[in-house]
Amino acid sequence: MLSERHAAMLDFERSWWNNDEPRDQVIRERFQCSPDEYHTELTTVLNDSVAMDHDPLVVRRLKRLRLRARKLRHNGEGLASSGGGEGQHA
Repeated sequence: MLSERHAAMLDFERSWWNNDEPRDQVIRERFQCSPDEYHTELTTVLNDSVAMDHDPLVVRRLKRLRLRARKLRHNGEGLASSGGGEGQHA
């Protein structure tokens, strides 16, 4: 079963752009950790099969973004050259 914290992380990822405050600030306030710690934990959540049961659309979107970022790094391109898109945060 997905913990409340991990469910809250997926819920946040579903609609974080609706916040008026900067994303990193919301992460620090809501999850009481640094953005780097948050992303490390989010990666763990995405690798948990239970996360797919909670919100399959968000999990697939974040995995797709993570794969895209890995491919860009592997090809020697910076994330800035990716042209934006859905965001680079996974």
